[in-house]
Amino acid sequence: MHAQKRKAFAVLIDPDNVDENACKRIALLAQENNVDFIFVGGSLLTTDNLTQTVNICKANTTIPVVLFPANSLHIDNGADAILFLSLISGRNPEFLIGQHILAAPKLKRSNLQILPTGYILIDTGKPTTVTYISNTTPIPYEKDSVAACTALAGELLGLKLIYMDGGSGAEKPISKSMIKAVCDTIDVPLIVGGGINSVEKAKNALEAGADIIVVGNALEKSPELLKEIAFLTTNFV
Repeated sequence: MHAQKRKAFAVLIDPDNVDENACKRIALLAQENNVDFIFVGGSLLTTDNLTQTVNICKANTTIPVVLFPANSLHIDNGADAILFLSLISGRNPEFLIGQHILAAPKLKRSNLQILPTGYILIDTGKPTTVTYISNTTPIPYEKDSVAACTALAGELLGLKLIYMDGGSGAEKPISKSMIKAVCDTIDVPLIVGGGINSVEKAKNALEAGADIIVVGNALEKSPELLKEIAFLTTNFV
C-alpha cells in the first residue's frame, strides 16, 4: 500500500515522432509547467535522433531526462537516468534478461542513474508496436489479479519501479480497477502510461493510485494538454 505522497508527471518524447522544432517546443512547455520527468525513447527507433532529442531536452530544461529504451542500443550518456526495463509480463527471455546483459557493460561505464523497472504490458484494445517487437502477449485488460501478482513478483525480485503500459496509441487507458489492484499490492512506485489523452483519464489514473503518469502521443497532437495535466498533477490531493 502506498503512503500518500506527491504525484508526478512524465512527458514521453519519441525521437521518431518529433522533429527538432517540435521537440524543443515540448521541452520548453514542459519546463514552463514544472513537468517532473522527460522520458525519451520508443518501441522502435528507426532514426538516429536519440542523441539529438536528449541534447535538446538538456539544453532547454532542468528536468531530469530519463531514457525509455527498447533494447541495448538505445543508450545515451547525455541523459540523467535510464529505466532498466525487464518485460515481466512476457515470457521472452530476450527482454527479461538478454538485452540487459548486452547493455550492462556500457551502463556500468556510464554516469546514468540505473532504475531497475518491471515493465508490464496491458492489452488496451489493439496490437501495439511493443507487443510485436517484443513477441510477447500483454496481460488481458480485465485481469486485475494477474497484473497485481505480476507486479508483486517484480517487486519481490528487487525491481525498484513498476511501469504498467497500454502501449503507444492505446485505444483506451488501463482501467482504474487494475491500477488500484496493483497499487494496493505493491510498495514501490507505480508508473502508468498508454491511452492517457485527456485530463479526465489522467485524473482517473492518479485517483486509482498511479504515482507517475506518462503522456506521449497525445502531446504531439495537442500540446495544450501538457499544461492541463501538469496543473492537475501539481495540485492533486
